Amino acid sequence: MGYACPVCDEHVPDAEHLADHLAFAAVTGDDAHESWLDEHTPGWDEGGTADLAPRVTTHAETVDFEVDTAPVEGHDHAHGGESGARGGAGGAGGALDDEAQRILEEAAEMTREMTGDDQLASEGETE
Repeated sequence: MGYACPVCDEHVPDAEHLADHLAFAAVTGDDAHESWLDEHTPGWDEGGTADLAPRVTTHAETVDFEVDTAPVEGHDHAHGGESGARGGAGGAGGALDDEAQRILEEAAEMTREMTGDDQLASEGETE
């Protein structure tokens, strides 16, 4: 079982993924997701995933959700040690455009603020 996003009907496997989906869409400029969060979960941007997850699931429909864990044929997990944050998606060779880079940096900063993790700041600066 999983949840359907009450805004766009995206299916996610659990409450935490639903909270992250809604919040990420909102902070990256999706007005519909942001408006829904503002209306149904005021103060949604003040806590983390653990705080938001139980609040959003009360408004979401449960759906059958199956995760396919079979490896993709021919997919090699050796991505050259890249996180994808600066070298493109998973180190696959494509560089991120300025907007995508800004979004990732904003998300990393929000993560540092929520977790108090200064290590993320130092890792991001060494690349």
